[in-house]
Amino acid sequence: MDAARLGGSPRLHTAGGVFVFRFRSEPGDPPQRFSTMLGRGPISAEQPRINDRIRVAEVRLVGPNGEQVGIVPVQDALRLAEEAQLDLVEVAPTARPPVAKLMDYGKYKYESAVKARESRRNQSNTIIKEIKLRPKIDPHDYETKKGHVERFLKGGDKVKVTIMFRGREQSRPELGRRLLGRLAEDVSDLGAVESQPKQDGRNMVMVLGPHKRRSENKAEARGGGGKSRREQPKQEQEQAGQGT
Repeated sequence: MDAARLGGSPRLHTAGGVFVFRFRSEPGDPPQRFSTMLGRGPISAEQPRINDRIRVAEVRLVGPNGEQVGIVPVQDALRLAEEAQLDLVEVAPTARPPVAKLMDYGKYKYESAVKARESRRNQSNTIIKEIKLRPKIDPHDYETKKGHVERFLKGGDKVKVTIMFRGREQSRPELGRRLLGRLAEDVSDLGAVESQPKQDGRNMVMVLGPHKRRSENKAEARGGGGKSRREQPKQEQEQAGQGT
């Protein structure tokens, strides 16, 4: 609702810790109240305009708790922000008129930065390694390739195993399935099949994934065995202490 239709400018009040916006109308008319929820979405990824940087005539104002105030002159919105010791932040600049919200922008930026750091910390970038085999691979080459697969799985990476068929080998897909099944069995203590063998043109592809989380595997790869000093038996700790 347009503030102009109400015959006055908005005033900010608090009731029980909740922000309430009232519009002054004609003498004797009851004050108008608004509690429609609007503007709870996230701020644009781009740096928004705040306070006196908002250079428009009017804005659709949203209260700090999501209350819809209505369309008000930007100067009235800035005054309300100053009264509440908050910032006026333009959250939807492309709207007509732009949507602005009252908030503590410094606190918002800090909390957003903390959430972004936590998200990056908890994010695990999955890396897929690839090993290529021939259906009639000799035993020595097979052991070498298997060693690579084991190393990748220990490092916490997924492994894409590709069987390459040539010429008449394409008429014997069972050779590829048999080889992939053998490899999956040989490394079953480190990983499991995430994508069953399937034909992809002249190739046959299977994906193996590690059993453990990447961080645990990297700890073991560094020689820590995945156990801290606190997890070792008490007798081993005493022996280690005597040896120093």
